[in-house]
Amino acid sequence: MNQRTACLLACMTICCHSFAQHAHKSHTAQKHSKKPADIHYGTASFYANKFEGRKTANGEIFSQKKMTAASNIISLNTWVRVTNVHNKKSTIVKINDRMHRDNKRLIDMSHLAAKKLGYTGRGITRVKVEVLGKKRPEDWVEE
Repeated sequence: MNQRTACLLACMTICCHSFAQHAHKSHTAQKHSKKPADIHYGTASFYANKFEGRKTANGEIFSQKKMTAASNIISLNTWVRVTNVHNKKSTIVKINDRMHRDNKRLIDMSHLAAKKLGYTGRGITRVKVEVLGKKRPEDWVEE
């Protein structure tokens, strides 16, 4: 093996070793870092009374007096924190239904949930929706 080939092999070995160490550190950092919160911004409305007592997409019976909501982009049976961006009021609801496929709003809330957010007089409002996960949050209270 000539000197040039030996030098090239040495450089390749150093580069591969360096890359392997970097890849391991990146994988380890990703594995142990927290996943960024799944946050959406959009328009919220609330259910019409005609849906009272109907079966929702996950099989539950809809009630205006429960803390539930419908969304076309958030998975069923997911808990979310919804914040009215105009007055900063927030509440936690469970996604248990879907909206009409042509509906462009982010979330459709029960009347009780919309009342807690303070927009029943307006009909719609701009909201921030934070996905909390599939487990019911400890600070959730249904009234």
